Amino acid sequence: MFFELIGTIVAGAAAALLVWAINRTLKGRLPNWLIPAAAGVAMLLATISSEYGWFGRVKANMPEGLVVAQTIEETKFYRPWTYAKPFVARFVAVDQVSVRTHPAQPDQRIVDLIFYGRWSRTAKVPMLFDCANAKRADVVDGIEFGTDGDVVNAQWRAIEQDDPILKAACETS
Repeated sequence: MFFELIGTIVAGAAAALLVWAINRTLKGRLPNWLIPAAAGVAMLLATISSEYGWFGRVKANMPEGLVVAQTIEETKFYRPWTYAKPFVARFVAVDQVSVRTHPAQPDQRIVDLIFYGRWSRTAKVPMLFDCANAKRADVVDGIEFGTDGDVVNAQWRAIEQDDPILKAACETS
């Protein structure tokens, strides 16, 4: 976030300096308001570019084994350009390397989900999936695992069979 702020300020200063140099070359023929206007436009364009490029940069730098399962796009009234093309503000990645199963329960697996957000911390959350019955459960205190791999005290939630997170978690078999 700090580097993006610095980049935005540098873009504004560079644009203002460029317009100032052009105005000086033209012996002051450009209107005086053009220098701050160019700085403002450059800063706005730098911010928009950073906003739309965030998802691609993060996705390109993800470690091997992480698969983007779901993206959440946003539109905001104070960012009118997002109505033309929403930007990815958050997404969920499935760590397919972290899959844990029990031989007696091959359709159930514990997978780490990584939640990325544009201006928030990355969170890693273990999640229990029942691939055969399209259910998921949070791995929290109170869940116990029997010797046969049975899950006890889990709060199962039904999800759609075509849920993208379920698909990404279950395609690792």
